[in-house]
Amino acid sequence: MEKFSYKTFIVASLLIGATSCEVTDLLPANIIPDSEAFASAERTESAVLGVYEAAQRGFYADAVQRGYPFGAASVEQGDLRGEDMYNDQLFYEVTYTNAHDPNSANNVWMWNSLYRVINRANIVLESLETALAEGVITQAERDQFRGEMLFIRALSHHELLLLFSRPYSDDPSDLGIPYRLFAVNDVAKVAEAEAVSRGTIGEDYNQLISDLNEAEQLMETSNEVFRATKGAAIALKARVKLHMEDWEGVITEHAKLTNYSVTAVAAPFSGGESTDNIFSFISSSAANPGTNGALAAMYGNPDLGARGLVKVSPIIWLAPFWHPEDARRDLTSSGPLGVFSNKYTDPVTFSDPTPTIRFAEIVLAAAEANARLGNLEAGLTLLNSVRNRAVPASAAYASGSLGQEGLLTAVLNERRIELLAEGKRWGDIHRLSGEGRMPGIPQKASSRSLTSISFYQAGANVPLGHSLAYEEDKFVWPIPLSEIQNNFSAPLEQNPGY
Repeated sequence: MEKFSYKTFIVASLLIGATSCEVTDLLPANIIPDSEAFASAERTESAVLGVYEAAQRGFYADAVQRGYPFGAASVEQGDLRGEDMYNDQLFYEVTYTNAHDPNSANNVWMWNSLYRVINRANIVLESLETALAEGVITQAERDQFRGEMLFIRALSHHELLLLFSRPYSDDPSDLGIPYRLFAVNDVAKVAEAEAVSRGTIGEDYNQLISDLNEAEQLMETSNEVFRATKGAAIALKARVKLHMEDWEGVITEHAKLTNYSVTAVAAPFSGGESTDNIFSFISSSAANPGTNGALAAMYGNPDLGARGLVKVSPIIWLAPFWHPEDARRDLTSSGPLGVFSNKYTDPVTFSDPTPTIRFAEIVLAAAEANARLGNLEAGLTLLNSVRNRAVPASAAYASGSLGQEGLLTAVLNERRIELLAEGKRWGDIHRLSGEGRMPGIPQKASSRSLTSISFYQAGANVPLGHSLAYEEDKFVWPIPLSEIQNNFSAPLEQNPGY
C-alpha cells in the first residue's frame, strides 16, 4: 500500500461531517458536502484518511489537538486507571483517583470523541457503495477502504466497552454500549439513531467479531503501520477474543500473523515502523496533537524538555518480578522528580505515533491462551520470545519450571512490563477483575505525592490509595449526562450508581 501524504492527511478531516452519539448534535464539521467529498477517487481516500485524523487528534470540549480518543488521551486514561503509571498533576487526576461522574470531562469527551469517529467511519462506509456504483472507485479500492473503516469502527466500539461496560468475562448478558452501524448525517436519521439501545455486552462482542472478520477478508496483507491492514484486523480480533476468554481463538489469530516478529526493545518506538508494529496512529510536525495531547509531552522527563505529567510508578519500578537488569528499564530516564518513560521522545514537534497494537502484545496474548489451556511448553516458548530479549540469560525461565499457575502469573506480569506506558493496563484490570483473578483496581501511589526520586529506592515508604473494588459502581464509567438528556425519545439506561 502506498504511503499517504501528510498534507492529504491534514485536510482530510475537513471533507466529511461528524456527529457524536448525542444524536441531536447535528452541526456539521465539514465544508464540503458528502456528495462532493466522494466525487473522485482522491477525495474518497481523503475522506477515509479524515477518519484516521479524527481518531488521532480527537475532539475535546469543542477543540481538537487533545489526543482524544486514540492519541495521548487513550494511552493516559488506560494507564492511569491502573497502578503502574503515576499521576503527578491535576490533568488526569479524575481518572487516577476514580473521581469521575456523568459530567466529568475525561470520560464525557472520551465517549463523545469515540462516537464521532464511529460516525465518520459509518459515513464513509455508506458513501463507498455509492462511489463504487458510480465508478468513482474500483472494487479493490472499495474493499480496502471498507476494511479500514470496519477496523476503526470495531476498535472504537471496543474502547467504549472497556470504559463504559462491565467485562465480558463476568456476564455477557450485562449492559453493553450502543453499537452504531449506520451514519447519522441528517435530521431524518435522529429518531432511528435514538432508538439504538445499549444491547448486551455479548451482542456487542459478536458484532466486533463480525466487523473484524469482514475487515480481514477485505484488506491487503501489508506491513503498513499507519493504515489498517489484514494483520491489524487479525491482531485486534486476537485482543477481543482474549477478553472473550476464547483461548483457542486467540491462538488461531496469532498463528496468522506470520509477517510480524518481536524486535529489539527500543525498535517499536523509533518512528513507529518495525516488524513489531502492527498498527499505530500517526502524528507529525504538521498534524500533531498539540502539547496537551502529545505522548512525549505528557510522559517525558522534564529534564529533557517534556511536561512530565505522568511518571512510571514506584509500584512497577520496584516490583520483584521486574529484573533489575531488564533492558526495558533503559526505555526510561530518571530525574529529581522520579522516573519517566522514554518510549516517546519528541516533546518539541510531537511526532511520536501512538502504538495501538504491537505484535509483542499478541504474542503474550497467545502465551496466556496456551497457559490457560495447559499447553505449558508452547506458552513458555511464546513468553520467552518476548522476555528473553530483555533479561540476562541467567534470568531465563527453564522448561517446566513454572507450572500452569506460575506460567500464567509470569505472562500477566510480563504484559505489565512490556506494555508499560502504552495504555494497556486498564484492559487487563477490566477483564481479570471480571474473571475474579483480580479484586478490582489495585492500590496506587497517592496522586501528586511523590515529589522525589527517593520514592523509587528500595524500602521507600510510598503512600498508597485510590484502589477500587470490582463490585463498586465506579469500576465502570457513567454514560454522560448530556447523552441521556439529549436523547428525547429513548434515553440510554445509565450505569448503576450514577
